[in-house]
Amino acid sequence: MKTDFKFSNLCGTVYRKGNVVFTPDGNSIISPVGNRVTVFDLVNSKSETLPFENKRDIRRLALSPNGNLLLSVDELGQTLLVNFRKRTVLHYFNLKDKVRDIVFSPDGRYFAAALGRNVQVWHSPGYVREFAPFVLHRTYAAHYDDVTSVSWSPDSRFFVTAGKDMVAKVFSVDPIEGFVPATLTGHRHAVVAAWFARDMRAVYTVSADGAVCVRRFRLHGVEENLTFGEFPIVTNGSDDEESEKPRTMWFTETRHYAQQSARVHSAAFNWATNLMVLGFTNGVFGIWEMPDFNLVHTLSISRKQINTIAINPTGEWLAFGAAKLGQLLVWEWQSETYVLKQQGHFYDMSCVAYSGDGQYVATGGDDAKLKVWNALSGFCFITFSEHTSSVTAVQFTKGSQVVLSASLDGTVRAYDLVRYRNFRVFTSPTPVQFTSLAVDPSGEIVCAGCQDSFEIYVWSMQTGKLLDVLSGHEGPISALAFRPDGLSLASSSWDKSVRFWDVFDRTKVVERMEHSHEVLALAYRPDGKELCASTIDGQIHFWDVAKAAPAGSIEGRRDIAGGRSATDRQTAENSAAGKSFTALCYSADGTAVLGGGNSKYVCLYDRRSRILLRKFQVSQNQSLDGVQHKLNSRNMTEAGPRDLIDSDGIDSDSEKHVDRSLPGVRSGDKSNRVLKPEVRTRDVKFAPTGRQWAAASTEGLLIYSLDETLVFDPFELDADVTPDSIRELVRTGDYLRALVNALRLNEQHVIRSVYESVPPKDVALLARAFPAVYVERLLKFIAHVMESSQLLELHLKWVSELLTTHGSFVKTRSVALQPVLRMLQRNVVRLHQDIGSVCDKNYYALGYLLRQSKHVAEAQEEGDGDVDMHQVFADFSDDGE
Repeated sequence: MKTDFKFSNLCGTVYRKGNVVFTPDGNSIISPVGNRVTVFDLVNSKSETLPFENKRDIRRLALSPNGNLLLSVDELGQTLLVNFRKRTVLHYFNLKDKVRDIVFSPDGRYFAAALGRNVQVWHSPGYVREFAPFVLHRTYAAHYDDVTSVSWSPDSRFFVTAGKDMVAKVFSVDPIEGFVPATLTGHRHAVVAAWFARDMRAVYTVSADGAVCVRRFRLHGVEENLTFGEFPIVTNGSDDEESEKPRTMWFTETRHYAQQSARVHSAAFNWATNLMVLGFTNGVFGIWEMPDFNLVHTLSISRKQINTIAINPTGEWLAFGAAKLGQLLVWEWQSETYVLKQQGHFYDMSCVAYSGDGQYVATGGDDAKLKVWNALSGFCFITFSEHTSSVTAVQFTKGSQVVLSASLDGTVRAYDLVRYRNFRVFTSPTPVQFTSLAVDPSGEIVCAGCQDSFEIYVWSMQTGKLLDVLSGHEGPISALAFRPDGLSLASSSWDKSVRFWDVFDRTKVVERMEHSHEVLALAYRPDGKELCASTIDGQIHFWDVAKAAPAGSIEGRRDIAGGRSATDRQTAENSAAGKSFTALCYSADGTAVLGGGNSKYVCLYDRRSRILLRKFQVSQNQSLDGVQHKLNSRNMTEAGPRDLIDSDGIDSDSEKHVDRSLPGVRSGDKSNRVLKPEVRTRDVKFAPTGRQWAAASTEGLLIYSLDETLVFDPFELDADVTPDSIRELVRTGDYLRALVNALRLNEQHVIRSVYESVPPKDVALLARAFPAVYVERLLKFIAHVMESSQLLELHLKWVSELLTTHGSFVKTRSVALQPVLRMLQRNVVRLHQDIGSVCDKNYYALGYLLRQSKHVAEAQEEGDGDVDMHQVFADFSDDGE
């Protein structure tokens, strides 16, 4: 089994905090998710998480105007300079303070960062690695309180800042003759944002109380407004005397108020459309046209405050982020429709399950919601919110059309993924809290274990009636699993035992496997001949199911041990907490075991040799508790760890944050705490295809996939098999030998070039002569290339001919080929759905084109090149009726 799994995507979380940014083309949006960055492609409906991590949660993002450079700044000012197009980190830099805003100039030469009361302007770095790419241009210090936002002028010569001291200030990048930095006053609350107008004839400022001021620039004592940036010089007419600099001034032309009962928390302005968008603390946003402040419309999109707003360059799409609910919305204001509407679990994710074909991933969370995600695109397409308490277990049926979930509210619910409805609710005679769930392979029997009465309840999927109650355990049920053949049910409990039940014949004796400690998790091998169980002492025990005898064990206590919590009095090595596996899963081929627990690690073990193959660290985010092995004693104060004290109020709710400190106190209220969640993995699952696995962690749903693009793994390679010899075989038309040699060389780009050069009419002949030993490798390649290639006819011909010709070989190796066949099924179903959707939406257009081509052919046969379009429409209408 290959173990080179690499982090590929982050699902289940779409936005945490910070600001969101549109790409220059306006088709994608960049969102900070914890200490990672996720890019959502709004046109192709795909999401991608960039392969780097900040040290802490990301506070601000800034993208250069050409879309090449990305600045990612975390809570303490640690900055990553990223080549956005190549997805590589160029440089690490520390701004040495908390950054409230950072933005590139329109010409891309500078970027400005708001650090406390100061604003620093830096030269933009280049696109290559340098020893010191960050060069400070100048520091501007004029505010008496923290700066909240920075905005550039269209010509990149000036920028305007807004601060908590209720003023906005205008600065120039370089000294300009006739210009003096200006202070714009008149607000009674903190200024949220300020912007220049596109024509540089006005400055718009907005404060937290909803007041919007339009500022104009003119000469002192003159009624005519001037374009800011042009400073006239008056001369006396004599050559020997110096020119006089006339006095200029800013004045408030008009003052408007957004009539809302809540405060303004975020704002954005677009030069292309002159639209100002304000987000309020009650989840309402409004769009106004400037400078007349004409209301376009308002809409309530969330129950919590809107933390960030972004507008794409054309001004058509508006992006909103709500940190409290983990929401990310993209709204097209002209048609009043959603372009993107995603929301993650705003509490911990507790369980995860793959569908039978690996196309969907279902997750349950402590927010009592069940979400189903597309494994390929990373988008959530349905959310079920019928539960009233935490979802503790989730599982698909064999056909992947039904997903079941168990919850602490005492119900097990079955959902139809075709009609998207909850069609069955399973309950117990007395209220209990369900913590585990299992469905037999046929999908007819549903079992759930509870943590208070220590019983297992058995229901019928067809009728929804309770069939049986399995009693015998003396502790809470921790896990349930049906054998792959469906003959027995295995259950683990805190009473230090694993029991085997025959749910179809209760006369049989219940087998019991004793352990020395409490059992936390169990899993069956795909062939059903072996079972593994983890105990609280950190061991994984293997059992031979047929003999009911132990087959070995793994001591994983040191492997799963995590870091030190901020409140721990003992070091990570001496602490007993978190040194056990709470989730287990076999790989698709049954050769490896994956385990996760209450730590930052996920361990992959070889089943046969019982050795550790790889250890994955799910997060390096120091904003989470338990990531670091050693803590700095200087961060411990008399009020507790310094990381848990909100000294500046950035992380607290604005409506709850009231300044009760005494005059002169600068350290803040030490009783105000910041929630620091603990890093842990609640559940792990391998995909049925075997090419990826998922972990439900504190950060979200982490997906790790095999990276097979740059791996050189030859198979029966000879010295004469080279890329040049393979290309020569293709040129001579010997496609069979060329394809076999390409599979032996096992370089993906060579295999793909040979595969795509095969004429479709020759596929049937090549499939009959194709060696059986290479069938698995070719099917695996086709399943992989179907995700990105558009040669649908060629793919389907190869799959059909290979399965028809080598059917007996595939049947004898069905267990080994099961992951490949599932991946093929997933991609074929996805392509069928996509093509069906396109054809349904363009039914009349396709009919029109076919009818038009027919009339053109008939006209050419008759020698008349003119086509009567009215007749085409008439004929097509008759066919449609």
